[in-house]
Amino acid sequence: MMIPGMNSRQMKQAMKKMGVQQEDLQAEEVIIRLADKDIIISNPDVAKVNMMGQETYQIVGEANVVERDVAPEINDEDVETVMEQAQVDKQTATQAIQDAGGDLAQAILSLQEENEE
Repeated sequence: MMIPGMNSRQMKQAMKKMGVQQEDLQAEEVIIRLADKDIIISNPDVAKVNMMGQETYQIVGEANVVERDVAPEINDEDVETVMEQAQVDKQTATQAIQDAGGDLAQAILSLQEENEE
């Protein structure tokens, strides 16, 4: 944070008078994890700012976006549960779990609705 005409020492004094404390952190990497991707900032400049008891973090650096595989992890026990409850074969149960994003209850309900039609 810079104000034209103020050097960094004056800026720190002004921030202190306003009740703002800033601490530089020696971070190596910052990762912001979203549902489907990660934003990775390597060698960032990170400052922890405390203003009237509220902590915020300021991050400056070059960000790289990495897409993540969001396919649900499906284990044999889950497949067997869906097979039994919906009375379907393994392949159908596995597909239903994938389509439901790993939600077993939703997979079973959707298979039961299909069987009713």
